[in-house]
Amino acid sequence: PDVMLGRLTNSDASVGPKFLLPIVSLSVAVILFEGGLTLRISELKEAGGSVLRLVTVGALVSWLLTALAARWLLGLDWRMATLLGAILVVTGPTVVMPLLRHIRPSRRVGSVVKWEGIVIDPIGAVLAVLVFEQVFSGLAHGHEQTTMLATLPLILKTVAIGGLLAVTAAALLVLLVKHYWVPDYLHGVVFLSVALAVFAVSNALQHESGLVTVTVLGVILANQKSVRIHHVIEFKEHLGVFLISCLFIVLGSRLDPRDLLNLGGWGAAFLAALIIVIRPASVLLSTLRTKLNIRERVFLAFLAPRGIVAAAVTSVFALKVAAAAAHRDELQQLAAEADKLVPITFLVIVGTVAVYGLLAAPLARWLKLAEPNPQGILFAGAEKWIRQIAAALHKEGRRVLLVDTNYTNVSAARMEGLPADCASILSEHVRDELDLGGIGRMLAMTPNDEVNAMAVREFAHVFGRANVYQLPPWDSATGRRASISEHLRGRLLFGEGLNHDELEQHVARGAVVKKTKLTDEFTIDDFQDMYGEAAIVLFVLDNTKHITICTADKPPKFRSGQTLIALVPGDAIREEQ
Repeated sequence: PDVMLGRLTNSDASVGPKFLLPIVSLSVAVILFEGGLTLRISELKEAGGSVLRLVTVGALVSWLLTALAARWLLGLDWRMATLLGAILVVTGPTVVMPLLRHIRPSRRVGSVVKWEGIVIDPIGAVLAVLVFEQVFSGLAHGHEQTTMLATLPLILKTVAIGGLLAVTAAALLVLLVKHYWVPDYLHGVVFLSVALAVFAVSNALQHESGLVTVTVLGVILANQKSVRIHHVIEFKEHLGVFLISCLFIVLGSRLDPRDLLNLGGWGAAFLAALIIVIRPASVLLSTLRTKLNIRERVFLAFLAPRGIVAAAVTSVFALKVAAAAAHRDELQQLAAEADKLVPITFLVIVGTVAVYGLLAAPLARWLKLAEPNPQGILFAGAEKWIRQIAAALHKEGRRVLLVDTNYTNVSAARMEGLPADCASILSEHVRDELDLGGIGRMLAMTPNDEVNAMAVREFAHVFGRANVYQLPPWDSATGRRASISEHLRGRLLFGEGLNHDELEQHVARGAVVKKTKLTDEFTIDDFQDMYGEAAIVLFVLDNTKHITICTADKPPKFRSGQTLIALVPGDAIREEQ
C-alpha cells in the first residue's frame, strides 16, 4: 500500500505512511466507538470489580512480564521491549466480540471479557504513549528521558480531555436526537461525524487521547436513557466489520512474510510465553478474591487474542521510534529494532487468534460455561398450554425460560418448577439482565401479534433471524391488508392458521401436550392413525436431544428414534388409556 499511495501522489513510498496511518487511526477510532456502544454499566454489577482489576493490575502484570519476555527471548533493547510490552497489553475487541458471539459463554464471564477487551485498548494506547514519551522523546532531542513523575500530568490531561470531550459530544448528540433536529436517516452519519471530530480534536489537544475519548463517548451513549440509538448501533456494527476487514488486509500487506520467518524459534517461544505464562499470571493475580469462580478465571486466563488495534498502534510507534532514533547516530540500533515491532506484533496476532479461536469454544464447553449449540428456549408468554409445552421440554433436560407480564401465569410456572420472570418480553430487563446462557431460540407466543412481531425483531440481534419464531397472526390470510408486514415477522410456528386463539381453543377442548417415541414398530403413520389429523406436532427431538421446532415453512422429516412433543386431542388420550 505504501508504494501504491506513493504512485498515486507522484512521490516515493516514504509518503505512503503519511496518508495511510491517519486513515488507520480514524478506522480504529470508529471500531472503539462501536465497541463502547455495546457496553452496559449494568453488566458490571455481576462482574464486580473484576473488570477494573483486569485493566489495572492485570494490565500492569502483563506489561512487565511481556517486556521481560521480549528482552530475554527476542533480545530487544530494554527500551524497545518496554514499548512492545505496553502495546501488547491490549486484547482486541475486533477479535473478542466475534469469539463471544460464537462461544456464547455464561452472562458474567461474557460481560467481563467484553468490557476488558474494549476498555483495555485505549488504556494500552495511552500506556504506549507514556512509555514513548518517557523513553524515546528525550533521546530524540538529545537529552535524557523524563522522569516517571513528569508523565503524571500527561495521564491526568488525557483523562480530563477524554472525559470532557466525550461528555460534551454525548450531550450534543442526545440534544440533536431528542429535539428531532436531525432526521432519522442521518443519525448514523451524524454520530460517526461527531465521533471522528472529537477524536481529532482530542488528539490535537493531547497526543493519542482520542481513543479514550471515543470509547468513553460510546459508553455514555449506550447507557443514557433519554433517546433510543439501536439503529445507530446497528449501523456502526456493520461499519466496524467492514473497517476491521479492510485494516487487516491493508496492514497485513505491508508486512513481508520473510520478516515473520526471520523471528525463528525465539518468536514462537515469545508467543508461547504470552499464551501459557503471561496471560494466566495476569488473570490469576488480578482476579484474586473477586466474584469470579475458578472455572471463569481459567477461561479468562486462556482468552486474550490480539487484534487490529495492536497492529495499528505498533505501526504508528515503529515509525515514531525510527524517526526519534534518526536524530542520533548512536541510536541506529533502535531504528533497526523498530522494524521488528510490526512482524512481532503480527506473529502475536496470528498466533493468538489461531490458538484462542480453536481452543476457546471447547474450553468453555469443558468448563461448562457454554454449550456448543444452545438448545434452550425463551418463551414469550406463560399461559397454561405454554407451560405444558415448556414442562415437556424441561423434563427432557432442555433449558427453558418463560417471560410474561401476568404475575399469575409467572407464579404458576414457578410453582410447576419452571424458570419464569415477570416482565415484558420487549423490556431492557430481559435483554440486558436475564441470564440467557444455554438459550438459543425465542418463541413469541403471546396473544398480541404486534408484541410477537416486535419481540422477533428485538431478539433477532441476539439469536439470529433463523432462531426467532412467532405464532401466525390471526389475520395472516388477509394478504397485503394484514396488520403485520411480512418483513416484520419471524418464522411462523407449527403451521399456517395455528394462531394463538386456535391453539387455545384446542386446549379448551381438552387437547394436551404429549411426548411420543417413534420406533421401527411405531412410525409417524401409526402416530397419525392413533391421534388423527387434529394432532399437532410441535417439536421433534432426535437421539442427541437436538430440538427441531416445527414451522410452517419447513415441516420436519420423521424417522425412527425421534421423540415427538405434540398437542393431541384429549379424546384420543382417553381411548388410548
